[in-house]
This record gives sequence, C-alpha cells and structure tokens, in this order.
Amino acid sequence: MTFETLSAEAARLAAAPYAAPPEDLPPALAALDYDGYRAITFRPAESLHLGDHFSAQLFHRGFLQRKRVALYLQPRRGPARPIPYETRLFDLGRRLAGQSFAPDLGFAGFRLHYAFPDTPAWRPKGFQEEFLVFLGASYFRLRAAHQEYGLSARGLAIGTGAPEGEEFPDFVAHWICEPEPEARTLTVLSLLDSPSVAGAFRFAISPGDPARIAVTAALHPRRSIAKLGLAPLTSMFLYGQNGPGARGAKPFDDFRPQVHDSDGLCVAAGADPARVDRIWRPLVNGRKQPQISAFAARPLAGFGLLQRERTFAAYLDVEARHEARPGLWVAPDPAGGAFANGAVQLFEIPSGEEYMDNIVAAFVPAAPAQPGAPLHLAYGLTTVGAEPVPAIPDAALARVTSTRFGSAERLRPITPPSPQRRLCVIDFEGPGLPKSADEAVTAEVSASAGTMHEPVANFVPQTGGWRIYVEWRPPEPMPAGDVVLRARLVRGTTPLSETWDAAL
Repeated sequence: MTFETLSAEAARLAAAPYAAPPEDLPPALAALDYDGYRAITFRPAESLHLGDHFSAQLFHRGFLQRKRVALYLQPRRGPARPIPYETRLFDLGRRLAGQSFAPDLGFAGFRLHYAFPDTPAWRPKGFQEEFLVFLGASYFRLRAAHQEYGLSARGLAIGTGAPEGEEFPDFVAHWICEPEPEARTLTVLSLLDSPSVAGAFRFAISPGDPARIAVTAALHPRRSIAKLGLAPLTSMFLYGQNGPGARGAKPFDDFRPQVHDSDGLCVAAGADPARVDRIWRPLVNGRKQPQISAFAARPLAGFGLLQRERTFAAYLDVEARHEARPGLWVAPDPAGGAFANGAVQLFEIPSGEEYMDNIVAAFVPAAPAQPGAPLHLAYGLTTVGAEPVPAIPDAALARVTSTRFGSAERLRPITPPSPQRRLCVIDFEGPGLPKSADEAVTAEVSASAGTMHEPVANFVPQTGGWRIYVEWRPPEPMPAGDVVLRARLVRGTTPLSETWDAAL
C-alpha cells in the first residue's frame, strides 16, 4: 500500500454510498463496563516488532470501542498483510477469563512503542515506551519523552458546534509500514471514512523530545461540508487560574488549584517566521452555552493548544501530573493549500467533568468543501513542553504566562467606590524582553466594549519578566456576548510580546 493507492481508494469510497464500520460485538464484550474493558491487556511478548527501535501493541474491542478497525502490516517489500485477531494475544482479565472470540472480531486500534535513546539505565536493555495511540473515531494521542498523555489530535472535525450536531469520522483501516532496521521514523497510512467524506492520511512519525508527525492527507467529500475542521486538536479545561473565567461561573469544590490539559490557544500569522503576529487566548469554562471564537490568520503560520502552567504546585495532582501534559503545535505547509483562506476556530463547551474533552481548536476553511473537489493537506504536529521552543515561530516575542483579575478599588480607590471596576494584570516572559526597567516599553490595550484606563508596563525583577496593569470599566448594561480585551507590550510601534486576547 502506498499513499497514492490509498488516496485512489478513498476517492472510490467517496463515490459510493457510505457504509458504517461494523459494531457487532459478542454479548460478553458489549456488556463490559469501564473497569472490565480496562482489565483487557495486550501481552507484551506478542508485540509486533518494527525495525530495531519500534513495536506495536493492539487494542481489543469492547465497551465503548465497538467499531472494527482493519490493521495491516506493510513490509518494506511486497504486499500488505492483514494482522489477524487471536484471543491469545490478550489477557482478558478476570471477568472474561477462559473465553475466546472468533478470528473475525478484529481490533479497535493500536499503539506504538519506541526505544528512546535517553532511557534510564535501570530500565531493561531494549525497553520501549508507549508514545502514540490511535483509538476511537479519528483520534490519536502523542507525547514526547518525559511527558504524560493529555490532549488529542484528530483526522478531521465536521460540524463542531453546529446545531444539527457533530459528525465524527472514523479511521477504518491502518497500514503500519515496516521501517528500515535503524530508522527513527515510522510511517502509518490510514483510511478515513464518514457520511460526509472519505480520506487518505500518511503519518510520518518521529518520536523524541519533541515528538513530531508530518501529516499528508487527501480528502474526498461525498457532499458539501459547511464547517470542515482541519488539523483539529481536542483537550480538557475544567478550571484554572490563568484566565478571566466566565461570568457568574460557580467555583469548583476541589482540593486542586487547577485542572486542565491545556490552558490556552496560541495562533500565529505571518509569512516570515521571524516576524509573526501571535495571539494568546486563555481558555474559559463555566459559560451557560458553548462558545465559538474565530481567529483570522492570513497567512496562517500555525496554531496550538498549549499547557503553559508547568509547576506541580499549580495542580497538586500526584497521579494526573497535569504539569507534564504536552501541548501540540500545528504548522501548515508554507505552500498554503487548504490552509490559505479561513480562520482558526476555538470551541469551548461548558463542562463539570474532568473526563470530558470540552475544548476543540481547528482550522476551518472559508469556503465549504464540495464533492468532486478533493482537498490536499500537508502540516506538521509537534509536541510542546516548556517554552520558548523552535516549533512556535518568533521566539523573540514574549509569551503570556499568567492572567489575573481583581477589584481596581484595591489599588486605585475612588469615592464613591465602584464595584464594577476591574483590574487586569497580565504577566509576560521571554528572552527578547529588556532585563531591567525601560521607559520605552509601553502597554498597548483595547476593549471591544467598555473602556480601558491607565495602562502601565512594569519590569518584574522577581521573574525577569514584564507585567501590564490596566483597569477595565465594563459598559452599562453589559452586552449579551463576550467582551474581548487585548493587551501587548510594545516599544514604539514594534511588538515585544504576543497579544493577550481574553474573552469575558
């Protein structure tokens, strides 16, 4: 199987009526609960070895993972071979002990393991760590060395936030390509299908720190798609301390100061990687209704859901280790293509449950996708930890590290006092900022409603960063929709920081 032949297969599939992948399960597997499914484990001794540095393990079907996904091994030479299901590959756990299932049961997905070069000496020789999972619809999760799993990527997002509901395409088949023995990159070919589109994907996967995936795709719509989300990222934000919060949101009764896999969206625009315009939008939960925000970026240099708060003290969760969760940065091919005209859209869904991914970010082209007009995509995915990192363009631009709100009366009292006056405090850090007080550094601020008063930019010797203080006075009455506040550090007309963009 090659990407070209897979793309031709996707085109043939798109020309035919949609057929959903099989969900038929034996009763014992269909009746499993979460714990029963989690008890099913792949036997490591049965791992599929891929060159000297990679191996694959397979996921059983059952519980929520009902759909059958075809898995193939593509040797370096010769035709692809199906990977057959055998019950002996798995320890089925106590509830299913002694049972066996038919060879046509198939699999739900797979995960890749890799022998990281800096594996600790106490690990056994040849030890390989899991770093990438393909499981469920078109979802896949990637982590770098020393990171924990967090947010997910997807093949496509269709109709996210639409009144008629979202459509979730499936990866219905994967071809795991055998690498050369010494190779540190592995390729997976994947066939995607849904009622609206069929597509071929090629993932060139390079684990490490950071981990990278070069994605190539050919999409063949079956019908017109008004809102097609390209390179979608899906994450969880329950609550945090580095954003404005929603109006009237109830506090969470939790011992942990923050709970989230990502705390903001970063969007970069500009053709020159050394001179881009970056926006940082802190995430918000607790609104009464889902919120959709759009960020025009022409040309799009990249976007990502990031986890900027990286100290254990910010979370105090020994098991979840949110401080070690990766961000993901999407970098489209400079040639543009499907990413040339459109906007990055952010979907924030109110949630009170930690297990729910309630944040989606994707690039949505301005023009609807049309049948008979294939879309060709090329973009990179890179894991992000502590910043600055080379993957995010223009490292000289300082980044937003925290956002705080409080009563302006505390520092700027007036008579009579006004409870509506709010003080915004935004912290920035970055190697391009002056390392001492500099009167030429000023704050540039704006508000979509209400007024901003007395912006001040101060050097913060305790952190080596800079801080903007600015008072926002909301309008009376407050508008029904969000009010967007913006602030950045400048020297004259030259930006020194990305733009803080907060929705209240």
